[in-house]
Amino acid sequence: MKYDLLHDDLINICKTASVSDLEDLCEQIRVFLVEKVSKTGGHLASNLGIVELSVALMRVFDSPRDRIIYDVGHQSYVHKILTGRAAGFDTLRQYGGMSGFPKSRESVHDAYDTGHSSTSVSAAYGMAVARDISGDDYNVIAVIGDGSITNGIVYEALNNIGSNQTRVMTILNDNGMSISHNVGALSKYLNKVRASRKYDQTKVSVKTALGTVPVIGNPLQRGIKKSKEKIKYSVIGEEGHLIEDLGIKYFGPVDGYDIKQMTEILKAASEYNGPTLIHVITKKGKGYEWSEKYPRKFHGIGPFDTQTGQTASGGAPSYSKVFGEKLTELANKDDKIIAIAAAMGTATGLLPFYDAHEDRYFDVGIAEEHAVVFAAGLAKSGYKPVVAIYSTFLQRSFDFLLEDIALQNLHVVFAVDRAGLVGADGETHHGIFDLSYLSMIPGMTVLAPADGYQLDEMLEFAVDMEGPVAIRYPRGSSECRHLRLRKFRGSNSVISEGKDVTIIAAGAMLDECIDAAEILRENGIDAGIINAAVIKPLDSTWADLKSRLVVTVEDNVQRGGFGEGFSNEFKDAPYDILTIAIPDTFVEHGDIPSLRKECGIDAESIAMRIQTQLGSSN
Repeated sequence: MKYDLLHDDLINICKTASVSDLEDLCEQIRVFLVEKVSKTGGHLASNLGIVELSVALMRVFDSPRDRIIYDVGHQSYVHKILTGRAAGFDTLRQYGGMSGFPKSRESVHDAYDTGHSSTSVSAAYGMAVARDISGDDYNVIAVIGDGSITNGIVYEALNNIGSNQTRVMTILNDNGMSISHNVGALSKYLNKVRASRKYDQTKVSVKTALGTVPVIGNPLQRGIKKSKEKIKYSVIGEEGHLIEDLGIKYFGPVDGYDIKQMTEILKAASEYNGPTLIHVITKKGKGYEWSEKYPRKFHGIGPFDTQTGQTASGGAPSYSKVFGEKLTELANKDDKIIAIAAAMGTATGLLPFYDAHEDRYFDVGIAEEHAVVFAAGLAKSGYKPVVAIYSTFLQRSFDFLLEDIALQNLHVVFAVDRAGLVGADGETHHGIFDLSYLSMIPGMTVLAPADGYQLDEMLEFAVDMEGPVAIRYPRGSSECRHLRLRKFRGSNSVISEGKDVTIIAAGAMLDECIDAAEILRENGIDAGIINAAVIKPLDSTWADLKSRLVVTVEDNVQRGGFGEGFSNEFKDAPYDILTIAIPDTFVEHGDIPSLRKECGIDAESIAMRIQTQLGSSN
């Protein structure tokens, strides 16, 4: 059966079509996804793996009355297609276009906005309790991956759900990996449960055989049903107890590509008067040769050739690559250096470190809070842990940065990747708060390289410092247009002096500020530039700047950021101060130039703000 994904009522088709026709629909969705994501980039592998499961959910449940929450949300593309948004894929993750994550402002079918991992079960519990208090009757379903379920917040939620016997359905989408391969005891546990298919196969064989026995066959079936749990645990061992010991009814494992079987299991679970967990086995990248072969690469990918799976070749190395290679070099000479990742080892550039020093590389999974406290224990024992986490994910560990790292003044280096505006992933992934939350921590040193060379030098400097230090750097190419700066030795660089204005550029904002200074000079304004590589502590020499106006520029929100700290510190200095930062708001997805312009931190906007300020101060 051929379907029109742009115009057909796909929700109704999911409910009424035959399983055979739905299998055709699933294949058409996969072709559509590969074609569209190859042009815009996006999260492909996770969506290809969840097509049949998404269709089965629409077949059994009544969205939007029934609430379906996709954990993290980057695997919601199929859900968006099924709920009438296929036409939006031409603008997927582009400025002004459709988000790559669930957005309730985009559709009533997006029950909850997600973007960071492991929040879906807690949110589902909240919705289910609200439903029960209000006397309503609808289903609440959390779809969570086997990588996300390793985060401790999930077990806090399951503990409440199980103890209160709240009717919440959790669907574990188990594809064996998150971005990197999953690690830890929970991953091993799921491997054992996957192997328990022998139990399900045995159960089906026995049931079928007994059904053919005259007279006594059905009574025997009923008798065995009563003792099936004993049989189950005798076959699969103690591993089967974990979920049900929490008071949650376990269903599975179920084949994530068998729509008929999933439909039956989902219906059975929805009729159970209590909490349930359905364990669905899927394969990341399913149905497209290159994503099946390289699921990590196709987790989040830019535009690519559908025939070869190749993306455009890059030029200069990324900041992440520079970081990983430099840390490996330093670890070759210093056996006290230890690298810690939180399910993002490859993405943060740590693969060379793993290859060279596997015994000193630790991926703790999606457990950023644990990563920070784990590092504290290592530092307390005389080692030099370097923790590589995206800016937006490090937010989850704020209390531990304060209480476990800073309070003890422990020497831990935080490689804060994807700082500033990151682009297409949007609000939940921009790293625009780290200067605020890191700078407020007593004793924390905050560094920001302007390019890859400075990151290289800065990391070498940081590993031999004392106390906690964070190095924050952006996503993408580490090559910049400015001339190479002098070697970083723990201080800032005066690039040029200006009588009218001095622009202090925080880290990677240097190129925009240099361009802004050129615009100002063309308009007769004498502008100087300082490269602010050290964000905290503030440079005491800045009290003596000779310009009429001093301007700070950063890719962080205004409140609590570099500029606000500068204004408070130097409020009595003999110059006016202008702070230019990202407005205190959440920034949508899009390309970096468009977003910088929207936020007023591109060269033209910076120059215009300075001209206006100088004009008003005459």
